[in-house]
Order: sequence, then C-alpha cells, then structure tokens
Amino acid sequence: MPDPTSTESRSAALYERARKVMPGGCSRNTVLRKPQPLYAENGTGCYVTDVEGVRRIDFANNVASLIHGHAYPPVVEAVAAQLRKGTAFTLATEVEIKFAEHMCGRNAGFENIRFVNSGTEAVMGCLKAARAYTGRPKIAKTEGAYHGQYDYAEVSQTANPDNWGDANSPASVPVAYGTPESALHDVIVIPFNQPERAIAILNRHANALACVLLDLMPHRVGLVPASQEFVRAIYDWTRENDVLMVCDEVITFRSNYGGAQEWFDVQPDLVAMGKMIGGGFPVGALAGRQEVMGVMDPLAEKVLFPHAGTFSANPVTMTAGLVSMSLFNKTAVEKLNRLGEKARSSIFEAIRIADIPACVTGGGSLFRIHMQAEIPTTYRAAYMTAKESKMIQALLDHLLDNGIIMINSCSGALSTVMTEREIDILVETLLAGFRKIRRLL
Repeated sequence: MPDPTSTESRSAALYERARKVMPGGCSRNTVLRKPQPLYAENGTGCYVTDVEGVRRIDFANNVASLIHGHAYPPVVEAVAAQLRKGTAFTLATEVEIKFAEHMCGRNAGFENIRFVNSGTEAVMGCLKAARAYTGRPKIAKTEGAYHGQYDYAEVSQTANPDNWGDANSPASVPVAYGTPESALHDVIVIPFNQPERAIAILNRHANALACVLLDLMPHRVGLVPASQEFVRAIYDWTRENDVLMVCDEVITFRSNYGGAQEWFDVQPDLVAMGKMIGGGFPVGALAGRQEVMGVMDPLAEKVLFPHAGTFSANPVTMTAGLVSMSLFNKTAVEKLNRLGEKARSSIFEAIRIADIPACVTGGGSLFRIHMQAEIPTTYRAAYMTAKESKMIQALLDHLLDNGIIMINSCSGALSTVMTEREIDILVETLLAGFRKIRRLL
C-alpha cells in the first residue's frame, strides 16, 4: 500500500501546491489531517479510492450528505441528461416544482418550501423568516449545537469549560473573532435535554424571542436524540408564547421519511434541510407553515423578507435531489435504519468485548463513538477531555490506516448501497482499534 505520509506521495505534492493558494491549503477544514489531506481519485458505491490508489469504505459520505453513496447510477444518468440541456437559467424550471411537490408530500407540516444552496443558508433563511414573521430580534438555541456559519446560528457551538458559564444560564460564546456583541446579545443559549433549565431561561426572554432553533439529534452535542420531555416542553412553550419552533434537520432528515421530527409528536413552524436531499450536489431548503413561509412571497402587498439566490433551485441540483429522494422511499428508509441499528448494537458489543470505557450513540442511520463509559445527554457531558480527544484521534488513524473513512468526530453515516458486510468489516476494525487503545490506558 502506498504511504500517503511520504514526502514523495501525490498527496504531499498536491498539498504543497494547495498551501500556496488557499489558507491552510483547503476550502473546508474537515479534510485536513496530518501531515496532509488525502485526495480523492474516485468514488463508487460505498468505496472511495484516493490518488495513491488506496481504496476505503466510506462511512463519512461527505459528512452525511450522500444517502446513496458515490456515483449512484440513477442520479448520474439523470444529471448527465440535464447537463446537456443546461445547468442554470434566469428562468424557472419544471423540475423545481416536481421536487417541491415531492418534498412537501413527505411531511404534512411542509405546506410551502423554498430551495437554497447549503444547510447554512437554509438555517439563516429560517431565522430571518422567523424574525420577519414575529417582528422580534432574538433567537434561542441549544448549547454546542452546530447550525452552520451564520453569526447568530453558530453562537456557543465551540463553548468550553473556560467560557461556557453557569449551567443555569449558559454564556453566548462567539466562534469567530470579531463577532459583533450585538449578535451575542440576541442569541439566548439553553442547555440540551434539560427542560426545566431551558424553560426557565426562555421565560426570561419570552417577549423578545422570534424562535427556538432546535436540532433533534445534534451531532456536536453528542449525536444523542433529544428526549421526548425536552422536545415537548420546548414545543409547548413556543405555542404558549407565540414563538416559532425551528428545527434544523440538515443532517437528521434522513432519519425518517419525513425527518427526525417523526420521532416526536410535534410539528415545527419551520424546518431547515440540506446535505442528502441534494443527491450529492450543494443544496439547502426551508419548509414549513404557509403563513410563516409567506414572509418571502414576492407577490405580497408588503414583502417582509425579500429572498433570492442565483443558484437556488438550479436544475442540476433539483434533478439529482428529486431522483435521490424519490428512491429514498419508506422501504429504503426502514432498511437503512435497520442497518444503522445493527451497526450501533455491534459496536456496543465490540466495546464490551474490548472492555474499554467507550459508548456509542445515534439514531436512524447515524452513529457516533465516544471514549467515555456513560452515554452523554448534554453538550457539557459530551465535551471531550484532552485524553478522550487523543484516544478518538488514535482510533480515527487506526480506522483510516485499515481501510475505513469516518467523520472526524468518530461518527458514521450509512448509505443505501452498504450491506451487513461493510458493517462487519467496520466492527472488526473497531475491535482491533479498541484493543490497541486499551493497551495505552
């Protein structure tokens, strides 16, 4: 197997070129690893081959955005046909309508939908729509949850013990230097899965809140599904206080036919989506109640939220998304979720056999491994110590060296082209990795 760490490797040569023209040598930090990133040559199904010729099973799937794996033939064929017709127009296209009809048909709460180009943009659109609809400035979000790069949405996603403040009143912590104090002032941070504390905080800001932004199984918080009690408490509070409930389902929409919200007896006012609904192309969408979505209606007497985007609803993405989501039907969702359950239960068994302080979390077709014995239910409980971080990195390196690609938090996202064989290979590789780490404890 070629050594990608060699100074003579193609990856090393590519990275040397990249560093001369891009900050850090990349446009997305998630591809970085020491001593340099791996560079993809091609992907087929659930396998990716890098420029050194090494083939690996892909459990990252571009951070959960490829529900059918790489180069899925039905998507490739449909997109190729659309490419010959054109990639973008200053005209509407029928495929946008077809895709909108399909997505609205997946969830009764999706009375209207608009397409954008990323999950970040979808969340941003939801927050701006909530402000426009309510006339209020503030939003509330859970501590540690990642919602993209919008100033307001990213607050406290990287909070740490030195700055996160009291658990009864978490601080609004900036991610990027230069974040305006006004943005921090307008973001109220609540603890995840702690309904009493969350409601007490919300009560103090009820008259100024436009919405509560909630990820039902936040990756950064630990990829633990929200408790029924927490979601119900938040939902009921928003109904009682005329505040909108916004769900970020950019990652979790894959969890059920109509999204992770089907796990709960709630109907959010707005939902942000992205990643896998684009069939492998950049995408975002916001959907929800017609009355709320109406703030973007350009035909209204008074347009409260003017909304546009040059590449929004471009026919290539709409074509790929429609084919991909049509084939991710209820049967496919159920089948993939069963594979996800097998993965989590098998990983749990590997942890038991290795007798190592670790656990696995997740739901649907997603999972995450933690190097702590107890399953965390809050951001602060899931926060990795330096020792845990070192063990996770060692495990990720072991997996990569043995043919497995994972998300850099040691999380995995399954694709429909995977089988039990790939799960078995993953678990065998993990068991060897757990045993290796145990010898270092």
